[in-house]
Amino acid sequence: MTRYRYTRARTHQPVMAILALVLSGCASAPPATAVAAPGRPSNDVHWARTAAEHRGIFLQTFRAATDRVRDIAAERPRGTWAVILDADETVLDNSEYQRRLAERRERFDVNTWNSWVREVTADSLPGAAAFIRTVREFGGRVAIVTNRDEEVCEPTRQNLQQLGIIVDVVLCQAPGEAGKSARFGAVREGTTPVALPPLDVVMYVGDNIQDFPDRTQQIRDDIGAYDNFGRSWFLLPNPMYGSWERNQPR
Repeated sequence: MTRYRYTRARTHQPVMAILALVLSGCASAPPATAVAAPGRPSNDVHWARTAAEHRGIFLQTFRAATDRVRDIAAERPRGTWAVILDADETVLDNSEYQRRLAERRERFDVNTWNSWVREVTADSLPGAAAFIRTVREFGGRVAIVTNRDEEVCEPTRQNLQQLGIIVDVVLCQAPGEAGKSARFGAVREGTTPVALPPLDVVMYVGDNIQDFPDRTQQIRDDIGAYDNFGRSWFLLPNPMYGSWERNQPR
């Protein structure tokens, strides 16, 4: 998931949420007040880094997205359509950064975050590289739309290249920009900084509800707002952080 600007502004503490509640949507995570014991990651980071279920869910989701892309590609000329993915906790695994915060009992800070990005050491998440490769083989374009700061966009590109992940464009968040809508539109309209034509965006993949067009935490009880999920929108789990942390407990 992308860390949104308000997320950078908040004080980040590990969330001792019960994972089943986070993933099922039956209840919001409790307020982020718990701090892991020194040298030990919180349950959310521990799950993301070690659980067989984490790998299984990612592989399952990307396989389902691949099946859908195969159907889409059969109906469209090559080079006319695109898939948009988030970067963090969708393609790139930043759980090592979260582990370090827990180990040092520190909170999220934009300076330590950008230093982590500049290390160019994030691994890829299960299934992500194969999915992106398949999209391109089927004739689709791939856009990474992330709310990483523009100043660390080049290290982000380098990290992807180092992992052998080839995409057509990486769009980071410019100073003062809010959300991703303008960059989603740039992909559709062919106004990205690279020479891409207008593209039919057929799929979005992310780990935060705000990685999808016109969606926020406010849709939680609106069943109709979920119609695209599992069809052209594919959502991945991230219990470590996200816009859901601002939800009121139930």
